[in-house]
Amino acid sequence: MKESYRDKFENINLLLAEKRKSLSVLRTAIAIFTLPLSVLTILIATSRYYNPLESLHLLIPLLFVSFMLVILGVYLIFRSFRRIKKIDSRIGLSKRNIIRK
Repeated sequence: MKESYRDKFENINLLLAEKRKSLSVLRTAIAIFTLPLSVLTILIATSRYYNPLESLHLLIPLLFVSFMLVILGVYLIFRSFRRIKKIDSRIGLSKRNIIRK
């Protein structure tokens, strides 16, 4: 059964909605990635006001959580890039199919 132009354009609109979602996940991932870096920058800048060895019971969990947030941010960034690339190729394929017919 032949697909009408309207159905093809609705398919492209659906792909563009998926791309917008991936871009919003990318934006969130960048924020998650930068949060621990900001916290560590503040800790380094204020390190003369506290003794790190005395605050080790607080610094170790903070560094662990920061490390996990960086890993989560990197994972989400790479996942978003892969999805965006896949969606772009599917949009290009759909556009080529529309032009051919």
